[in-house]
Amino acid sequence: MKNSETLFTRTFITLCISTVLFMASFGMIMPELPGYLDLMGAGHLLGYIIGLFTLGALVSRLFAGKIADRAGRKVVMVFGTSVTVIAGFLYVLLGSVSDYSTGMLGVWLFLALRFFHGLSTGFRPIGSSALLTDIVPYNRRGEALGFLGVAGNAGMAGGPAVGSYLAVEYGYDSMFITSSILGIFSLLFTLKLPETLPNSRKVLWSDLNVFKGKNFDIAAWPAALSLLPVALSFGVFLTITPDFVEGLGYRYKGVFNTIIVVASISMRLFAGKASDKYGRKPLLAIGGLLLFFGMGILSLATTQLEAAVGGVVYGLSIGINMPTIFAWTTDLSPKGKIALGIGTTLVALEIGIGLGAFVSGHLFSSDPVWLPYLYRYCAYSGGCMSLVLFYSIYLRSTHMN
Repeated sequence: MKNSETLFTRTFITLCISTVLFMASFGMIMPELPGYLDLMGAGHLLGYIIGLFTLGALVSRLFAGKIADRAGRKVVMVFGTSVTVIAGFLYVLLGSVSDYSTGMLGVWLFLALRFFHGLSTGFRPIGSSALLTDIVPYNRRGEALGFLGVAGNAGMAGGPAVGSYLAVEYGYDSMFITSSILGIFSLLFTLKLPETLPNSRKVLWSDLNVFKGKNFDIAAWPAALSLLPVALSFGVFLTITPDFVEGLGYRYKGVFNTIIVVASISMRLFAGKASDKYGRKPLLAIGGLLLFFGMGILSLATTQLEAAVGGVVYGLSIGINMPTIFAWTTDLSPKGKIALGIGTTLVALEIGIGLGAFVSGHLFSSDPVWLPYLYRYCAYSGGCMSLVLFYSIYLRSTHMN
């Protein structure tokens, strides 16, 4: 199939549909979780909402890539999708057994559930990206990953907006139940996908042993390092932005996420194909500049319009950086170890998001005056990434001349 120039096959379309539903399922609850934690009287643990989620994803990366390369892409995707289905219903169960006024039991159960829910994004994206590279032409990987990113962003655009509406108008339980229902539909589409790994087999206990065999691929390190500042900024954004936009007057906090995601989708339609044509590093250098300006504008924003402008620019940076970095990862990964390479880069994603979430959550909950400075530090990280990449491109061109 990889020798064909066809991109929009039935398998590719099914994968994209299941991705839309999966991303909408877990993404729709993200903007409202800070308020949910406040109901438990634990607003000071804001950073743990994203931090423990990413920690769960990070732990699962230790063996998800290995399983995808040995046992199959589909089994990894099915497990990850099943977790998000179960998690949605467990949030509802948690709400029914927890008494928010009697102590920390409900809080600790909630935090444990956030860790469990993180397993979903530890498994699903590795399987999806690896399966995608199996079914598309080599010279169109960037374009294909861009479209898969559009599918994911479509879910992240609609999901938070719907989730915020349901939480505000009908309560948190309706949001969590809807999350699980979307997960079920995603699972049904995932089950329709073929297994694309040659000689796939059942998962063995040895596949779960993180001390046996390789868990990372050193070949992917340039892409992984490039992802760190992008991920750090994303962790900060996810953690403090719901409170930031609420202070600006947004009733449905998920609407602001939709603005960012729509901007990201618009860029992803072109960025992946452009990276195939012009190279990964030039596109990432431009993405770093957009990250610098987007976060810089957010750090200065005092009105909804100013925040929206900053959000759009930041969204454009995501639309360039994410598909380009993962296309670069597949370029660098040896044959037969693409899932392992993707898993390596995703570890950098989880480290960056987790670090950004824990640090920003702690600083912001202790003193809200930190908010503009946190956005500003993210801007600097994007600017540094851009400078390093531009310098690398310059050195290469000088050496070639």
